[in-house]
Amino acid sequence: MTESIKPPSYSRRQALKLGTGAAVSLPLFNINHAWSADVTYDGGTFDAGGATLNVAEWGGFWQDLVRKLMLDDFEKQFNCKVAYDSAFPWFPKFVANPKDKPPFAVVNWNYPEMFKTAKAGDFFMPLDEVMANVPNSKNVWPFATANKVGITWAYARYCYAYRTDMAAPPPTKFADFWDARYAGKRGTYITSNTLQMDFFLAACKVFGKDQYDLDAGYDAMKRASPLKISDFTGNMQALLERGEVAIAVQDDGEAYLQAKKGIKVAALVWDEVKPILTQTMTVSRYTDPVQKKLSLAFLNRTLDAGFLNKFTEAFNYAPVTKDAVIPATLAEFGIKNTADAVSGFTIPDWNSYLEHEDDIVETVNQIFGSH
Repeated sequence: MTESIKPPSYSRRQALKLGTGAAVSLPLFNINHAWSADVTYDGGTFDAGGATLNVAEWGGFWQDLVRKLMLDDFEKQFNCKVAYDSAFPWFPKFVANPKDKPPFAVVNWNYPEMFKTAKAGDFFMPLDEVMANVPNSKNVWPFATANKVGITWAYARYCYAYRTDMAAPPPTKFADFWDARYAGKRGTYITSNTLQMDFFLAACKVFGKDQYDLDAGYDAMKRASPLKISDFTGNMQALLERGEVAIAVQDDGEAYLQAKKGIKVAALVWDEVKPILTQTMTVSRYTDPVQKKLSLAFLNRTLDAGFLNKFTEAFNYAPVTKDAVIPATLAEFGIKNTADAVSGFTIPDWNSYLEHEDDIVETVNQIFGSH
């Protein structure tokens, strides 16, 4: 982002927070471990001698599928054990541990939590070093590394999922969410969910000057209320299926899956702004040498087309490597894996959002709670 933000006028609570938390956000910590720049990986297999690789990833069906598609084979081929932690969030675990003893060697993130952790300290291996040691990263589309912190390996487009039998005429643009015909039948998420964060920032930009126009976003949330509030996308799918919402913030893959099941749901992908729901991995900078090398191998395997083709088919995500295949369930809705198809994706200024997060969360929660 090249736009600048006006100096904010901090509330008393924010000022106190900044004053007491300043030490956390300083560009601190420069431990020069011998292995900091010496661990290399060329894409092959090696014997890790039974070492444990600490991984932070999503749980449930996601974990079961990753184990089936990759983890079991990975453990055998590299003679290691993957210790899988799905107890999100990861940020508190990083800041609570000594800097040279990170809780995880490799982590899968959504953008806001990843940027928050990167902002708090020198936790991650520099992206250029990661890419130099992950051969499959040479085959990703540019947007996958535009965040400059980690490598995105799968993504979905943000959209509105809407009931085709309750939304006549169908929505055609971002602002149609606020049309009177959807009054009382709109759905979004709790303020800690990335989908709501991106929805709010998109509203700031569409109805205001840019993503920094928070007042425009607050006004948009007021005009959209009352809203059905979900904590995750699966619950929103249920609300759509039961007809409790006529239109809702969603990722496109989930909307297409419902349509394939015969549910009267379609997707309007946002084109005025193009944020994406991402899966992005980082490698911890100061983990021990064996874990670091295993982390690079783990990320390389994640970016392998063989894994991505199977994973994205199961979860209806789109892959980020140029040689991967778009799942049939996405291809039939016109999704393509081409340079034109992935151009124009936007990454919000998450550092700015995080600076104002307390006020955004408090204000938006008040709006949601007052209707």
